[in-house]
Amino acid sequence: MTFCICLFIVIMQFLWRYIDELVGKGLSIDLIAELFFHAALSLLPLALPLSILLAALMTFGDLGEHIELTALKSSGISLTTIMKPIAILMAFVAIGAFFFMNNALPKSQVKMWTLLFSMRQTSPTLDIPEGTVYSQIPGYNIYVKRKDKERDMLYNMLIYDVSNGTMFPRIVAADSGRLSMTQDKRHLVLTLFKGAWYEEMKGGGGVSGMSGDLYRRETFHDKEILIPYDANFTRMDDEKMKSQYVGKNITQLQQTIDSMRLKVDSAATVIVNNLRQKPVCGLPSQRTIFKDGKAHTEPIQEVQLDKPVKLEDLIKELPRSEQQQVINQALMHTTTSMQDLQFQGYTVNDDNYVIRRHQIELMKKFTLSLACLIFFFIGAPLGAIIRKGGLGMPIVISVILFIVYYIIDNMGYKLARDGRWPVWQGIWLSSAVLLPLGIFLTKKAVNDSAVFNPDAWLNFLRRFTGLHQTRKLAAKEVIINEVVSCEALAQIDSLKASCQQFLDRYPGRQRYLDYWQQGYDKTAIKALAEQVDGVVDYLSNSRDQMVLNKAMDFPVIRQLLTYHPTTSKAVGTVLAALFPIGLPAWLVGLRHQKNLKRDIQLTIKTCDQLVAIYHGEYNREAEYRE
Repeated sequence: MTFCICLFIVIMQFLWRYIDELVGKGLSIDLIAELFFHAALSLLPLALPLSILLAALMTFGDLGEHIELTALKSSGISLTTIMKPIAILMAFVAIGAFFFMNNALPKSQVKMWTLLFSMRQTSPTLDIPEGTVYSQIPGYNIYVKRKDKERDMLYNMLIYDVSNGTMFPRIVAADSGRLSMTQDKRHLVLTLFKGAWYEEMKGGGGVSGMSGDLYRRETFHDKEILIPYDANFTRMDDEKMKSQYVGKNITQLQQTIDSMRLKVDSAATVIVNNLRQKPVCGLPSQRTIFKDGKAHTEPIQEVQLDKPVKLEDLIKELPRSEQQQVINQALMHTTTSMQDLQFQGYTVNDDNYVIRRHQIELMKKFTLSLACLIFFFIGAPLGAIIRKGGLGMPIVISVILFIVYYIIDNMGYKLARDGRWPVWQGIWLSSAVLLPLGIFLTKKAVNDSAVFNPDAWLNFLRRFTGLHQTRKLAAKEVIINEVVSCEALAQIDSLKASCQQFLDRYPGRQRYLDYWQQGYDKTAIKALAEQVDGVVDYLSNSRDQMVLNKAMDFPVIRQLLTYHPTTSKAVGTVLAALFPIGLPAWLVGLRHQKNLKRDIQLTIKTCDQLVAIYHGEYNREAEYRE
């Protein structure tokens, strides 16, 4: 189902892209159906990975949403065992995708592009509008003021014939006319009534007795004009497209790459040899000798100079009339050599471009198979993690992931095509980016990690932003461990003493250097937080609602990184030296330390109130007045 949906979407994209070249040309239904059939096969590499991703997300998301994954895991069946049969199926799909890319796709692409190019060259059907210039007939622009569809007549016609060029146009004006087509659909017959013909002809300088430009004017009662216009559909030969990279399998692509590389190497050898044979400063670097009736080429030995010779001094020794001549000749030879080398470079670049396109097509035979496996190992664990089936959330996630994949793949393809990256790096870029994501999600799903647990991410965010967290306690219907008053008071007194000891340890605001080198003791803060949580857990078994309400007033002692950014004194000194960065971090840390002290003071206050509750001395009205 997902494959049909994805294939329909990409076919609609293909239709919107080429609809202007198909509409209005009188193409038969069988031709349109044939084009869409081959287009569907050609677009299968784009639809198959997306459909696998969406199907895996829906399947495992539905299993997770209906608690079926939980039931299977509770029976001792791991997620890897659940995924194993579908993974085997995906392996067969990947193998089939490879053979499809190598054997079926080149043939379908040849058929599709041949049909599309043939349809582009097909002339559109004639439908001359009223009040506008119609220019779909090659070489003719026709204006019709009014049409009579019942009598098939055109009125107030104006025709511009530029088939012989715009320098010598022919203009025909007629009161009315009729347009028809010959039986072989290769010519238009334009029957005109009551009009005039105006034509500007070429000059008659070569005609006896005539000079200047010629002008022709003709009036007629009725006149027929035959206009070449081929309205038939002519299918191009498939052989032209088979020679392109889209119509070749792996063997043919490799043969073409080898032959083109040999051609480029031979062209480079010819360029180097020509450069070596060119004279340097007018002196040949090689000479030809005849020995035993055969010609041999050997390099000329360089002349050893006693001292360096400057070219400017040699030119100055020449007469002034010859100096400019020598410079002009040198410029001419240099320009000619540069143009020859640029032309040869363009030829080599074109050959390298052909090699890259064939290499890209060769590697795409394998990328589809790997993409199918990667998207399965992304979709299946992701569905098991989010536990949402149906077409809602899976479609959103699939579209987002596929857009990321498409952007990366298209970027890598263009970098490889233009020669900015090696071909293998550009084509395998998307797989290299998404493969670690598939491995990560599979590992997290197998270990039941809370990757998309909002509480886990919120706690992670609190560690950086310092967001507060409130406690919630409810009276328990069944209490196993009853709260003993003396034990509760002992834990409360111990917690109060620990809090007071921490406040006495850090009485004032830390200075800039002390903050980076010492900070607050995270071990002590963690122990204090665990002690607060222990007191709250013990008091949560109380049957006194007032004790439960007051226990919820205990703040959550947070473990923030800003209390002490680093445990290394040397690293802290370096960070302190980075004053533009360290100053704002110090200010944020001071604020978080102040909030920590406020929470500890609130803990002490809550301890005093709980002691008062247990001793029967608690005054709620006095607390509200405070």
